[in-house]
Amino acid sequence: MSGKYVIVMVRHGESEWNQKNLFSGWFDADLSDLGREEAVSAGKALKDAGYKFDIAHTSQLKRAQNTLASILKELGQEDLPTEKTWRLNERHYGGLTGLNKAETAEKYGEAQVQIWRRSFDVPPPPIDETNEYYKSIVENPAYKDEPTQAEFPMFESLKLTIERTLPYWDNVIVPEIKAGKKILVAAHGNSLRGIVKHLDQMSDEDIMGLNLPTGIPFVYELDEDLKPVVSMKFLGDEETVKKAMEAVAAQGKAK
Repeated sequence: MSGKYVIVMVRHGESEWNQKNLFSGWFDADLSDLGREEAVSAGKALKDAGYKFDIAHTSQLKRAQNTLASILKELGQEDLPTEKTWRLNERHYGGLTGLNKAETAEKYGEAQVQIWRRSFDVPPPPIDETNEYYKSIVENPAYKDEPTQAEFPMFESLKLTIERTLPYWDNVIVPEIKAGKKILVAAHGNSLRGIVKHLDQMSDEDIMGLNLPTGIPFVYELDEDLKPVVSMKFLGDEETVKKAMEAVAAQGKAK
């Protein structure tokens, strides 16, 4: 190992709503059958590479939690201490939640959908009570303690997502890294983008072009100043990684 510290991250396996090409955001969609397979494969890849962990962090959404559970089962670490936080949730897609991405492209135009999905600081329209998933999100018991009412988003751009993810990285995860703990983070495409952008000092434009594949763990090795010595080393064969990243990029195009 070339770095002083190691942290492993993984985007959850494909969800039922990924499969249907719907904007999920804070809706609590479960894993698809493929997503469950991806989670098991992620656990096997980590086991084969000899990884063991001291603590895990995940979101308040079951697609990430269930991915983590499958990984830990493969590692024989089902009892690993795990922190769950809304700050690692997926980006909140506001009024787009539950819409089919291809239909949205037909309705608003592909350019507008790409702006909503890929623009760094342009948020989608807010979710409101007319959205059939509004109640299940705002009344989810997982949020009874936090976020506060003032913090609870009705929409998020990637910029806003990163702004609520990074305090958790800085205040919770970084001290654990410095204490020498081996950490696994199972979260979402956009919350993980925030951490990757921060670690690799990526521009707003560059992070928009980054597509993290579902269910493939990636490793960062960091020096004593938490600067990457090794960035985003995927555990999986090259072809699998390449195909997965291309599949993520193809979402949100009109059929």
